[in-house]
Amino acid sequence: MKLTEDSIKEFENKLYLNEKSKATVMKYSAALHKLKNYLKENEITKQRLLEYRDILLQKNRVQTVNGILSAINAYLDFAGQPGMHIKLLKVQRQAFMDETRELREDEYRRLLNVAQARPDKRLYHIMLTLCGTGIRISELPFVTAEAIDKGRAEIRLKGKTRTVLLPRELRSRLKKYCIRQGISSGCIFRTRSGKPVDRSNICHEMKRLSAAAGVDEKKIFPHNFRHLFARIFFSVEKNLAHLADVLGHSSIETTRIYVAVSAAAHEKTLSRMHLVI
Repeated sequence: MKLTEDSIKEFENKLYLNEKSKATVMKYSAALHKLKNYLKENEITKQRLLEYRDILLQKNRVQTVNGILSAINAYLDFAGQPGMHIKLLKVQRQAFMDETRELREDEYRRLLNVAQARPDKRLYHIMLTLCGTGIRISELPFVTAEAIDKGRAEIRLKGKTRTVLLPRELRSRLKKYCIRQGISSGCIFRTRSGKPVDRSNICHEMKRLSAAAGVDEKKIFPHNFRHLFARIFFSVEKNLAHLADVLGHSSIETTRIYVAVSAAAHEKTLSRMHLVI
């Protein structure tokens, strides 16, 4: 069995029909195109897939490799070859977070200050919304003028629905933004043509704040605002189950990853134990 452009297109169409998000389809497609480049014109075999996994591990984090393998396994199911599945790598959950990748509260505030000083205030309000509610970037289109009036947004994605409360101060700022932009209905974060703003454009705009804000570019991506929301929410209300509901997680184990303590905090705990004497 060969991996071809036509088969990848058919697989993408299947994902869309199964109501996978645009981001998921793009991620799976990118993983398959990279596999196709590795295989060249050769057939897909279990041996080649195992070799490819080893190559991926030399250059990528385990979580990244597992994401690529998940995409390949999904394609194998689509192609009627579940027997060629590659096992995902086991990762023990870390007791503390990687501080080099997580956005701190002071860094978030510096990003806001830089974005607020710019003529176009859209990015500033997007970051406020992501961090003020904990929603995913894909859920931004559900933040509408009507949702602001109600004080809550109804998120409907992948066959699931949940209600997200919009804090009073956030609603006040978003209302003023809508008035300045002449928006009276529908999605408030939109392009000049009226379409919801594209995820990749948001990411690029955020990265451009890096130098002026003095924040490592590796930390500036939409999902990190969600992580920051989760950590601060948990520090105020020590209720993991409630946080899982707020974030829309089906598994509380996913939520646990979001609220891992920093390595520095973990080290302080170990020092207070006074076991190394």
